[in-house]
Amino acid sequence: MYINITDKKEAANKGSSGKLVHYLEKENRTENRHQPEQWFNGQRSDIEAYEVRRSLDGNRAKLGSHEAKFFLINISPSQKELAHLKDRYGEVGMKEQLKLFAEKVMDEYAKNFKRPGIESHRDLMWFAKVEDHRYYSHNDKEVKEGIKKRGDKKAGDQFHIQVIVSRKDITGRYKLSPMNSSRGRNAEHSMKMGQFDRVAFKQSGETLFDTEFSFDRGLEETLAYANVQKNGKLSQREQMGILMQTETGTERDRSFINDLAVGVSRGDFDNTAGLIEQIATGIGGLLSTLLEPVQPDIVPEQEPRKKKKRKDSGMQR
Repeated sequence: MYINITDKKEAANKGSSGKLVHYLEKENRTENRHQPEQWFNGQRSDIEAYEVRRSLDGNRAKLGSHEAKFFLINISPSQKELAHLKDRYGEVGMKEQLKLFAEKVMDEYAKNFKRPGIESHRDLMWFAKVEDHRYYSHNDKEVKEGIKKRGDKKAGDQFHIQVIVSRKDITGRYKLSPMNSSRGRNAEHSMKMGQFDRVAFKQSGETLFDTEFSFDRGLEETLAYANVQKNGKLSQREQMGILMQTETGTERDRSFINDLAVGVSRGDFDNTAGLIEQIATGIGGLLSTLLEPVQPDIVPEQEPRKKKKRKDSGMQR
């Protein structure tokens, strides 16, 4: 499960949302559909593009010209996850399930701010749209090698959801930025200034998908595994390799592994060492030998060698 919050530079989000809304309407223009794919937000599923733009642009009171007005969230299941949904619900049902899943993801987005009054997707102003296709870009390996052209459609099921969420809450009172990762000087200050843990948000989406759809995710397919491989120390990568071979799949183990992913992503290596030890205990202590400090070989003490006196060479200075 790939969930990403596009940064402000790429989203060009300091002005009107019109350009982004127009861009996300591209499949309605190019696919010659009998019925256009409309926007949804947990309240309605028949929202027109002009309503999206008008609502977002009208909800930015007291935001300066230098401040972000909205953010773009990409909710993109893997091919394996889409195949799982298709087997369970069929192609039409899969689309509807993804929409319901997006609502729950936005619930997690709201909760992540840890602010009174911001408890669910109903407290946010957001609009989402299902896209059927993905397209090759200049960054793709196939384009660089000349196998595909930029703009070509990617093969297979490529359903994903794009969400535009306003910087201000639904009442227009609070600024909510997922780019604010500061924990503040203390808990009270953090609560006032707002905070958002992007790694925890991405992790919640993965856990939510597995729970909602009874998806059996292998350890190698988890965000935890990817984070440890990318950001972890060598010892942590080695220990994760052992977990790959001894995985029990219990909820307790999975919880520890998820916490490990968040810790490694923050660079919190002191705490992650303790988490790995807990995981090891959960699977029978098989990692205990890896966690013990290595003792150097003991070398018997030897008598210090006496320094030889230098003989006088007889040379006069």
